[in-house]
Amino acid sequence: MRPLLLALCCLGLPAAAQTPLTATEFEALVTGKTLTYQQYDFIFGVEEYLPDRKVRWSVAPNECQYGTWYQEGENICFLYEYSPVPACWTFWLQGGVLHALSVHEAPGAELHVVDTSTQPLPCPGPDVGV
Repeated sequence: MRPLLLALCCLGLPAAAQTPLTATEFEALVTGKTLTYQQYDFIFGVEEYLPDRKVRWSVAPNECQYGTWYQEGENICFLYEYSPVPACWTFWLQGGVLHALSVHEAPGAELHVVDTSTQPLPCPGPDVGV
């Protein structure tokens, strides 16, 4: 009975079993790249990682939010221009693929990278528009 109970407990905890990336590891892995994240079977969004821990995030073409990221404990947190509340995630590598789990989500809701590019996001500059 104990092996079955242990197996059932561990099934829902894939992120907990992984070693979180440090800020240094994360920075070396993502800087200069544009990553497309998927959650379940859907594209979650695209993020461009710029020098000095700056980012551009997009969930729709030509609509971007600018922000920065920093390490807080074992998490990488993002602070975007239109939100005073940071979005914190645990990132880890699994089978050479970058995975992330929001601190507000349960295991099973992980994101994973499905495309990596060096092309910038097609973002208008800040404060461009009517």
